[in-house]
Amino acid sequence: MTAIRHEARVPLTAAGRRFDQTLAELFPDYSRSRLTAWIKSGAATLDGATAPPRQLLRGGEQVRLEAELEAEVASAPEDIALAIVHEDEHLLVIDKPAGLVVHPGAGNPSGTLLNALLHHDAKLAELPRAGIVHRLDKDTSGLMVVAKTLPAMTALVEMLSRHDVERQYEAVVLGSLVSGGTVDEPIGRSMGDRLRQAVRDEESGKHAITHYRLRERFRAHSLLQCNLETGRTHQIRVHLTHIGHPLVGDPLYGGGLKLPRRAAPELVTALRGFRRQALHAERLAFEHPVTGEALTFTTERPADMTALIAALRDDLAAHGHDDD
Repeated sequence: MTAIRHEARVPLTAAGRRFDQTLAELFPDYSRSRLTAWIKSGAATLDGATAPPRQLLRGGEQVRLEAELEAEVASAPEDIALAIVHEDEHLLVIDKPAGLVVHPGAGNPSGTLLNALLHHDAKLAELPRAGIVHRLDKDTSGLMVVAKTLPAMTALVEMLSRHDVERQYEAVVLGSLVSGGTVDEPIGRSMGDRLRQAVRDEESGKHAITHYRLRERFRAHSLLQCNLETGRTHQIRVHLTHIGHPLVGDPLYGGGLKLPRRAAPELVTALRGFRRQALHAERLAFEHPVTGEALTFTTERPADMTALIAALRDDLAAHGHDDD
């Protein structure tokens, strides 16, 4: 645990405001829930005396905060390699490999990205979820941003909720598309399977929009660029399945193996051996939450998707679209 000591004077403009509200403004590096707990325990005082969180202020009081900074995250650090694309004092951007779970949970109590982050920087234990502000599914690869301070975390969460973070993905799907489009359909938990999400009506689903653009068209598959306006659970996977083009290899929403006629053994092997959803978060762009600098990060597609796309290209070169 880390001992902290801070002092500040309540501004006169805070007259009539509550103690807990003003404390959060004076010390934005700490969460409101943590500050409220410190008020209740007596670690945060007004003019040397304890006061309730809802105490109304007159302005000019002396605030003193003396507390032990306990970890927000109980998980243990683990020495798991991280591909760090960018890091500064406020945030880091990582390239998550397929197969790495983001948060510990049922069936995955350890060996997660969160455990790896705690090993990389022990101070992340002082932040909720170790600074993780958004997630990728276990078998989706690509870019994620992680906050290193509470102000950066608060700002990034707000940016994500306002859709001010550009997230671009690359996907290989079943079906030979001829154009792109937009899917604007609410998403909510499936009524028949709690592990799945599904397109729902507006009352039971949350607003979700996915834009997709055709990059390459193969005989029985397509390579798409997908851009999110919203960030619902499994959004790209659900939306593309809804329009009849599930992701190759998707164990939850996939449409099974689809082989073009007279497919070469190399393509058959590539498709049968692709055991995860063919989805990669390739681009992340946002304004730095502290400096305001425009940041853009990109990452190459992983080797398994590169091999799959190469096999689809070879098949198209050998047969052409007329054999579809």
